[in-house]
Order: sequence, then C-alpha cells, then structure tokens
Amino acid sequence: MKKILLLGSGALKIGEAGEFDYSGTQAIKALKEEGRDVILVNPNIATIQTSEGLADRVYFLPVTPDFVERVITKERPDAILLSFGGQTALNCGIGLYTKGVLKRNNVEILGTPMATIIDTEDRELFAKRLQRIGLATAKGVTVKSVKEGVAYAETFGYPIMLRTGFALGGTGSGIARSRRELEAILSNAFAATSQVILEECLYGWKEVEYEVMRDCRDNCITVCNMENFDPVGIHTGESVVVAPSQTLNDDEYYQLRQISIDTIRELGIVGECNIQFALHPKTGQYRIIEVNARLSRSSALASKATGYPLAYIAAKLALGKTLPELRNSVTGSTSAFFEPALDYVVVKIPRWDLEKYEGVDPTIGSEMKSVGEVMAIARTFKEAVQKAVRMLGQGYEGVIDEDALRQSRIMLRKRLATPDAKRMFVIGAALARGITVDEIAKLTGIDPWYLSSLERIVFTYQKLKKSKILPRELLAEAKRQGFSDIQIAHLRSTTEDSIRSLRKKLGVKPCVKRIDTMAGEFPAKTNYLYMTYAAGQSDHLPTSKEKKVIVLGSGPYAIGTSVEFDWCAVNTVTTVRDQGKKTVMVNCNPETVSTDYDYSDYLYFEELSLERVLDIYDLEKSPFILSVGGQIPNNLAPKLAACGIPILGSDAKIIEQAENRHIFSKLLDTLGVAQPAWGESHSIRQSVRMARSIGFPILLRPSFVLSGKAMLVIEKEELLVSYLKSLDLDIGKHPLVMTRFLQGAMECDMDGVAKEGRILIWAISEHVEHGGVHSGDATMVLPPHSLPDSVRENIVKNAGAIVATLGVNGPFNIQFLVSDGKPYVIECNLRASRSFPFVSKTLRQNFIRIATQVALGNGVTVPVKKTKPSYVCVKVPQFSFKRLRGADPVLRVEMSSTGEVAAFGVDVHEAYLKALLATGLRFPDKKTVFLSLGGGGGKLSFLAGAACLRRLGFTLFATRGTYEFLNEHNIPSRLVGKLHEGIHPNFVDLLKDKTVGFSVVLPERFTDNTRTEVTKGISDGYIMRRMSIDMGIPIFTNAQSAYLFVESMERYQISDLEIKHWSEYKGE
Repeated sequence: MKKILLLGSGALKIGEAGEFDYSGTQAIKALKEEGRDVILVNPNIATIQTSEGLADRVYFLPVTPDFVERVITKERPDAILLSFGGQTALNCGIGLYTKGVLKRNNVEILGTPMATIIDTEDRELFAKRLQRIGLATAKGVTVKSVKEGVAYAETFGYPIMLRTGFALGGTGSGIARSRRELEAILSNAFAATSQVILEECLYGWKEVEYEVMRDCRDNCITVCNMENFDPVGIHTGESVVVAPSQTLNDDEYYQLRQISIDTIRELGIVGECNIQFALHPKTGQYRIIEVNARLSRSSALASKATGYPLAYIAAKLALGKTLPELRNSVTGSTSAFFEPALDYVVVKIPRWDLEKYEGVDPTIGSEMKSVGEVMAIARTFKEAVQKAVRMLGQGYEGVIDEDALRQSRIMLRKRLATPDAKRMFVIGAALARGITVDEIAKLTGIDPWYLSSLERIVFTYQKLKKSKILPRELLAEAKRQGFSDIQIAHLRSTTEDSIRSLRKKLGVKPCVKRIDTMAGEFPAKTNYLYMTYAAGQSDHLPTSKEKKVIVLGSGPYAIGTSVEFDWCAVNTVTTVRDQGKKTVMVNCNPETVSTDYDYSDYLYFEELSLERVLDIYDLEKSPFILSVGGQIPNNLAPKLAACGIPILGSDAKIIEQAENRHIFSKLLDTLGVAQPAWGESHSIRQSVRMARSIGFPILLRPSFVLSGKAMLVIEKEELLVSYLKSLDLDIGKHPLVMTRFLQGAMECDMDGVAKEGRILIWAISEHVEHGGVHSGDATMVLPPHSLPDSVRENIVKNAGAIVATLGVNGPFNIQFLVSDGKPYVIECNLRASRSFPFVSKTLRQNFIRIATQVALGNGVTVPVKKTKPSYVCVKVPQFSFKRLRGADPVLRVEMSSTGEVAAFGVDVHEAYLKALLATGLRFPDKKTVFLSLGGGGGKLSFLAGAACLRRLGFTLFATRGTYEFLNEHNIPSRLVGKLHEGIHPNFVDLLKDKTVGFSVVLPERFTDNTRTEVTKGISDGYIMRRMSIDMGIPIFTNAQSAYLFVESMERYQISDLEIKHWSEYKGE
C-alpha cells in the first residue's frame, strides 16, 4: 500500500466544521511518517491540510462519488481512508463502494470495514447488530413515507423521536409531541433522506459519550468519557459537554465503559469511534443512541481534552499498527495503549450566531445550529464554565448576564422549559431570581449537581455585589470560581485595572498547569498548558533565555471567523519557528490545528481576553503577533499597547486609524482617494439629517466589527428611524458612519503585505456579486476576469497611498467598489483577511509567511515578484440554511456563510462550476427552472440568463411580473401564481412537487434584504426562498451568481470538467 487516497470534508458547515481539518492534517502526518504517498481530495482552500508540504497531491474537487471515481481512475491508489473527512467522506465512500468503483479499481478500504460502516450508518441494521449481543438500543421502526410515520406514531404514542440515517449533526431529526409536529418534521426529513427512524423518546435522560480505540489485534482502550450538561434531546453539538463525567457513579461509569468496548469489538471497528449513550438518571437503564465509526467533533474535543492524539493514532492503526507498539507522541514517554487520566475538568460550550439570520427559529434541539465551540480547562466545573462563557467572544463576563436578570420569573420559567442558545444565562438568572435548583432540574432535565455548582457562582456573585469591602478570601474564592477581573470590577463599581492591581498586591495569581494525560502519575513533560486559581504551584516556569513570540489565535469559529484564520495562525507559528525562535500559541478552539500539540513550542489553551493575555505576558515576557487571528486579537491591540506590551507588525495607533470609520474616512478625504459620500452621526435625529444630505439608499457601518455586524442598507427614512431604535448600539458613544450605497457597483478585495509603508505583495480578487453582498458571502475570482487594467492600476495606486500614509507593517485588506470605471474605497483592515489562504494558494505565494517575516524585522526587503497565472481560481461560499429553519437565504451586507470552497479551471466558468458543485449544489437533473426576479433591476440583470436557459432547453416557470417581463422580451415561460392570486398551480404547488431543477428568487428591491424588525411581515419572496431550501431545491438569490451559473452550464457538462491536481495548474 504505497499510495493512499484521503477524502476531506469540504467546506465548513453546521455539523461539519474545522475538526476535520485537524483530524485530516494529523492523518496525513501519520501516513507520511510511514512512507506513504498521500492523495488528498478536498475543495476547502482555507485548510491546513490543503497547504503545500503535506499531501503529495491535492485535488480541489467536490468530495462526491463521481469526481472521486475520476481521481481514482487517474491516480490508481492502493487504498482509501474514509474516517477523517466526516460524514461527507463517509457517504462518498459508501457511494463508491455500492457503485463497485473500489472493487473495479482494486482499492482497499483501510481501517473499519465497509460492512461495519454501513451497519453504523443504517439505524435499522445498527439496532439489529447490537441487539444480537444483548445490548440495548432505542426502540423504534424505520418508515418510508409521512403517511407510514404518522400511522406508526398513532399506535406508539407521543412524544416520539425522529432520526435520519447517513446524516450529520442531527439533520432532519426532531421530537414530535403531536401529529401536526410529526408531519412537519417528517416532510423536512424526507426532503433530504430516504430513511427515517421513529424511536422512543428519551428526552430528559443523561447523554454520555465514550471515545474508544481498537486495533487489528483487538486491543481496546477508552480514551475519554464525556457527559452532556444538557439531557438527551439536545444534540451533543448543541450541548455544553463536560469531561470527565461528573455525575456518574462508579458502577455506571464502568458499565458504560465495558459496553463501549463490547460494542466496538462486535462491530469490528479498527481505529477510533464515538459511542453515545442515554442513561436514565434514576433507574440506571441505558440505551446506545449511536456509534460514529469515524473521527468526529467529539473526537477532536476528546483529543484536546486528554492530550491523546486520536486522529494520529487512528491513522497508524488503519495501516495495521497496534496500540502497544505505538508511542503517545504528546508525552513521548508512554505507550498509546494507555488510558488517559485527568486531574482537571474540561468544559465545551457551543457558539451560536443565530442573530445573523433573519427569521431563524432561536430554539435548540436535536438538529445542530451552532457554528463553532470553545473549550476551557480548569480544576473545577465552576471555574471552567465561567472561562468557557467568556471564550465565546460574545461579550459575556460569566454565567450571569444582566439582560437575562431583567426578565420576569414567568419568562425565565418559559425559557427554561424551551431551550435556546442563551440557556446558560437563563439558568444563571433563574437561580439569581430565587427559582430553586429542583424546579430548574424538572424544567430542564439538567442534573442538580451542575445546577448546584452554578448556584454557588450565583451566591458569590451576590456577595461581591453586596459586600462593602473586598477581602482577600472573597477575592480568591471568586477567582477560583472563574470570575474575571472585569466582572468583579463591574460588581464593585470600579475598573478592571484596579481589581488587577489589588489582586496582584494580595498575591492572588493564577498558576500554570500542564496537561500530561496521566494526572501526574508518571513523569512526562508536555507543552500543553492552562491557567487556574485552584492550584498551589505552577508546572511551567518560563526562562528568560528563550527568544519567544506569542501568537494569538482566532478563538471559536463563528460567522466571519473560520478556518481561514487558523491557517494564518499556523503559518505564522511555523514561520517563527523556521526563524529560530520559540513560539507560544494562545487559543481556545478545540477544532483547530493551531491547538494541536506539535505546532507550537508552548500551547496555552486559554481565553483571548485582556486579563488572560496580560497574565501570559507576565510569565513569558515576549512580544505578540495579533494580526493573524481575525478581529478578536486585533481588537486587543490598543489595550495591550496602552499597557506597554510589545506588538510585532503594524502599530496599534494605525490599526485604530484604519478600523475607526470616521478617522479613516477623513484620512481618505485628505489623501484625495475616492470613497462613497459619507457622514457620521451621534443620534437618531442627526442620522436622519445626514441621510437626507447623502441621499438614499445608505449603508450603515459601525466601527471595529467583523462579518458586517449591524451593517444594513436602508432606502427609506422611516426604516432608518425604526432600525436605529432597535439597534443594540450606543451611537452616542460609538457613532455610526453612513455612506451612500452605490447600487450595481462591482466589488473587489485587495489583499497585501507591506513593510514600513511599502507594499511588498498584493492580489486583487473580483467579486461576482455586485456591492451589497458581504465579501465573506461573495464569490471571488482570481485573477479578476472582467476588471479593466486601468481600474486595477488605480486600485493599486490608491492602496499604495493609504499604506504609505498609515505606515503599514504587515498584512492588510482593502475593499473597493468600482462604479462607472472608478474605484471607491469602502474599508481597510490592518490584519490578515479571510481571503489570505485563497490568494496565497492561487498565486503560490504565502502571504502570511511574508507578513510574519516583516513582523520579525527580517526577510523580504523588496517587492515580491509574481506572475499572472494561466488558470483561474474561484472561491465560493458555503451556506448552511438547510440547518437553520426559518432563516431567509437572501444575501445581505451582514455575513451569513459558514465556510468556503475553491476550485481551479482554465476559465472562470469551469472553476465556478466545480466550486459550486463542491458546496453540495446538485447539477439540475430536470430541465425546469422557477423564476421570480423581483424588481426591474433584478429582471434586467437576469434577462440574458433567462434567454440562455431557453437555449439550453429549460422550461421556465415564472411569477406574474417575471412572466410578463419575459413575454415582453420574447422569452416564453409558464405562469405560476402567488398565494394571494388564487391561481393554480401556484409556486407552493410547483416547489412541493419537486419538478423544478433549480430556483432563482430575487428580492423585490435590494433593500428588501433587511431584517423583520425593520420591514415586518412575511413576503411571498421569503416563502419561495425558504421552500426551495426546505425541499432541497438548489436556489440562487443573487442575479450575478445565477447568471454565471447558467453561463457555466452552457459551456460545460460535468463530464467536461477537468480532473487535475493542484501541481498541474502550477505547472509542476
């Protein structure tokens, strides 16, 4: 087995995020150590695993049976690994197997046999297999239709649990408490899968997980057990998770451990698997909920929680190695056949960004909605949970939130019974408002032990607030319970700095502890560190002799902060190490490669707060790089600079000049660099006057935000007033900048690196969508395919003036609008942007490596030479709207995508089509399309697209305005009614029948891309877009991207798309 094909997971999406970059990267390292050639198929251009120097060949192609079959035909691999790319890779492998592709090409499946994979994915087969050896699974039945499901439920009774096979993140699942709820959930599930299982509802049982390893000689160990804070019924990806379990007794722990080992042996899994249990809180009855015969989200968490390199070891086991012969590479002193012991507590909390989505259901349940997670390590649950809450980066100081405290006890009880994304803060407020632990336990199903721990935090909160003085004992106890300096300061009506000074004066300081996987039972020196106040002495005492650089990571994945920034952080660390310096990484995201044990010299799994960063500096006494982790570390720059902390790269003062929209706009005026007409307002009345002066439509732009938070296009005065009243921003303290919105303008991004005000390297990417779509949601083309040379020269000239005036010393990103052939600057960020991996890999120039050399004061001194590539690369956003029930999929100036893919081609059309297919878009299998093209602008924008569809033989179904418009231009179509017209078929009939190949549904006006607190009500357009998503029909809500898709279909069939690896495009 010399050549091995590894399948990645593709774009980050809800339910399948950065954990698979971590596991895939570890697998590649393990395979390369064993002398294997690795062929990787993964279209995610932002990942570490698709970087140069890891896999031997990388194919930026869709991870689907059709494309992977063509890769197999070309590469002739000896074997394939399916366990490291999530459900995407597993489902692709099952498709290849059932089509006979693997057998025809003599490709061996490494690790777990395919029969076992199918048994674990097919819930009916899974239950039969385990019942054969006397293990208990949830009682249930497989149904094939809505009618069959309803009939079964009528005899079985409600509530009833619904699950789907071959799915990820609980897709299509739910708990139905009535026939009406069941019909709705079944309809949604059957839109995505053919297999639905109805099971006994175990809601309220404890959910417990075990990570288990097994080799080909039947050696087994359990690496980690984890307990969900939330009961069964809340998806484990949506739940707070605690390791090790805190409320199981010894009998329960060892019983489930033995069942886990029996299960993995019966199934014949080789490598790693995750086993999930439901455990009755009183009787001790159990049910095996599911087994994941692959690396998973929980595997990444367990690996980071224990220090046991699960993915690395699993890859070795797939090659036939055994646990006793492998060493634990984290400790370097123990065998891999050794169960980790923990003398600390780990708490994982999911990160939700539901407020980004218009119309989304805010409750949480059996389907995943979270976009990321954080992991905190401490000596107690109380300390860990408070740390984890702050790590989310959403402004919370701890588990007690002032907004929740203001709610009535009636409302709090209602929210306790119906969990939502702010569940932890609702519990904290309920305890503070006197609702008892027993009542909360009954309403939530959460074990009283956890609630009692939170109650202790509440008692300390109240003491801090009421005590006239702050004695050392109270301060020390608060710190042991995870209270931050700023939280204590707010309760004491003082400043964070004064609490920090008092704490240091009283000798209340955190200790640094080391994770060694063995709870100190055996000697082992690791670089894996955390800080706690519940310890007597530190395990790590830095020496001043080492020359170190501290790099701040990105924190949790969120909308706007994804794996792109982890790529930047990892490349920074490796560059610093190449320069002969030691590296210190600070991050709190268990899904990342940057928090892996072998990338940095020292890893602090810690908060990215001012307090904790200063604590680390007090120990390490080394300079920081802040510009590669996104907005969270960049926002610390002025505060750290004010404390006299050395920052490498661009000065904190110029970061503020660029980020503060008022200061930056005045700078552009001084330089004579064109920008849209703008003004600044400090009140609603002033905003109205300013908007009248600038002219509608306007774009509202707050400062110091990522992913377009709180940005909005508004075209009417009454909507402006309504929106400003609803906005959770103090515009008196943080004024709004509003600019004229240039409709129909092209948008471009310029990424670059400068040294002392001189640009060393740059790249200009063209957006397919016109301005008004956030750059993170835009399709980007490099090199630009329609940007005139004169405009490009103007962009470079304007960027040069800005960079020189600011004195930029590191990475930067400047965004431009091009209207009537003239570029206008709209934004400048002095940090790495999310498109840095894209431009670096497309141009074969590592922008972050160059930026890091600049920060270190060595390396590049003259502009980097780059040649225009003979190919095109297109980056396409990945959306997760299917997961977010009720969310309107229309694109706005606020970002909503969860990930990205990219593909190479000879032209923009080939690259775009490959990239779109890599997002999961289904190539139309029916020659029918549904069109509702909104206002006159949308109709004109897609007129050529409609004509092209007719040439391709498509039948066009259109709503009345679109139908009449197409008629006027001699393009035949069929009329489809809107709901109020009383015409059949109407669009609901059409979409329910699934006779449509794809939909193009544009908003009536661009500024219909607004929020309901502004516009109120539900439109036909919203229902059309949402129905397309729910019925699994591909949909475009932007005229430019829809037209490019149609053009691409006219030029290419799927069979025409070339199968070339990255190096072939690079000319190697």
